[in-house]
Amino acid sequence: MRIDILTVLPEILESPFNCSILKRAQDKGLVEIHIHNLRDYSLDKHKRVDDYAFGGQPGMVMQCEPIDRAISSLKQQRVYDEVIYTTPDGVRFRQPLANRLSLCRNLIILCGHYKGIDYRIREQLITLEISIGDYVLTGGELAAAVMADAIVRLIPGVINDEQSALFDSFQDDLLASPVYTRPSDYKGWKVPDVLLSGHEANIREWELQQAIERTQRLRPDLG
Repeated sequence: MRIDILTVLPEILESPFNCSILKRAQDKGLVEIHIHNLRDYSLDKHKRVDDYAFGGQPGMVMQCEPIDRAISSLKQQRVYDEVIYTTPDGVRFRQPLANRLSLCRNLIILCGHYKGIDYRIREQLITLEISIGDYVLTGGELAAAVMADAIVRLIPGVINDEQSALFDSFQDDLLASPVYTRPSDYKGWKVPDVLLSGHEANIREWELQQAIERTQRLRPDLG
């Protein structure tokens, strides 16, 4: 998989992609993550990528030209499955969407900034608009990092125990069941007996019931 991220603040994304699982995935050749500075595609002598909004609305707007030039340049080199724009009014980013995007070969993620982007880009070039939650960030860089992390970890070989991803929260719209490790008794805080029983069927049933109970109690909206 290849992910190309377009941003006006590439330095924000340097750390998330250069440590832990995302770094190992790149080192293994399982994913390529390329960060592009939109200012490199501006023809303005000051490398500006924004301007005032028509109609007198407050705030600056990202211009068409640098974004179009960046996306067009990338599309000349390969075919992209999706051109994604991070925006508060996009579809909610949930696990099923992460699952689908993990099967793609090439993705572009355009990070919103300022007041947003010229709407013509959204009409003509964007194929999928995504929001990571009902709040506004100063830019789409953190949203892009969140999405990339959720997508990449699903690629076979990225996580050593690939089966563990199948039991993550939000798979099947359920929260994960509680997990415990050694010691089995700490300060009198004991691990549930069923997990120490070695009876796999009983353990799986307990995990399912715990997942259902926790989902109904903590996230009834998922039901």
